[in-house]
Amino acid sequence: MNNNKAKLGVITDGISRDFKRALEVMTKAGLEYAELQFLWDKEVGDLDADELARVKRLVSDYKVKVACISRHNFVGMGVNQTEVGDEQYNCHMDGLKRCIEMAQELECPKVRIMSFRREMILFGKGGAEHWVAANGAWEKLLELLKPPVELAEKEGVQLVLETGNNAMVPSAYLGRKLIEDMGSKHLKILWDPGNCLCANEPAYPDGWEALKGGFMGHLHVKDAIVEMNKATVTFCRMGEGQLADSFEPMARGLKEDGYDGVVSFESVHCDEQGSFEGGFLRSVEAFKRIFG
Repeated sequence: MNNNKAKLGVITDGISRDFKRALEVMTKAGLEYAELQFLWDKEVGDLDADELARVKRLVSDYKVKVACISRHNFVGMGVNQTEVGDEQYNCHMDGLKRCIEMAQELECPKVRIMSFRREMILFGKGGAEHWVAANGAWEKLLELLKPPVELAEKEGVQLVLETGNNAMVPSAYLGRKLIEDMGSKHLKILWDPGNCLCANEPAYPDGWEALKGGFMGHLHVKDAIVEMNKATVTFCRMGEGQLADSFEPMARGLKEDGYDGVVSFESVHCDEQGSFEGGFLRSVEAFKRIFG
């Protein structure tokens, strides 16, 4: 049993891309950990030296800790259309290097990566391997992820690969397989059970059972209604979507498993006026009550 105080945070641009405003709102709400994705008009990894210095001042002024540098590294690229060393791949590697430098500047332990573009069927049996499976795509994914992992090992940082709704790793099940296949302590899974709904994976017990025991390095929490047959996702107030019944057993599981990472609220629900700050305020107390 882990009796340490839970580490609760938020992806700041889910409140506002004005970083100062986001920090004002999150600290007033009692959250201590800021996950950085978009700041002002730029994605992390694209800030210049003056902007990074401004981020450092604000982090210090508001007495928060930075949980994760969350650029969309390696998002949306087809594995069979990408080669290590090609122009687009190198562009993403350069972005990752800048994110690692930013993480080191901000004393942040984790940097997010994504897992390229989803192939719907990776493995086949009973004849399906001949007709519908993207044979070799998983092995190609491992090849493409090797240089980022080697960079993380060299720089001494923790990469966390997000379970994405349109990614090669869309579920906790495949996340665990990836970590086992890659075999590096510098790569763990950023579990987003809301995204995993798009892979038809229940968060609890299925997703949790796949990642407990040290496979998860970071966690995103949001609630949603996913209707894949309608190609529709609706983000909800926490407790009003398909994850409502999973949050409390997930929170208990985290404590029992001794998870010492940050639980990061992904504030992607907006209120009737279209305000994401308003959506954050609708759910933050429930988030703190359940995961705190």
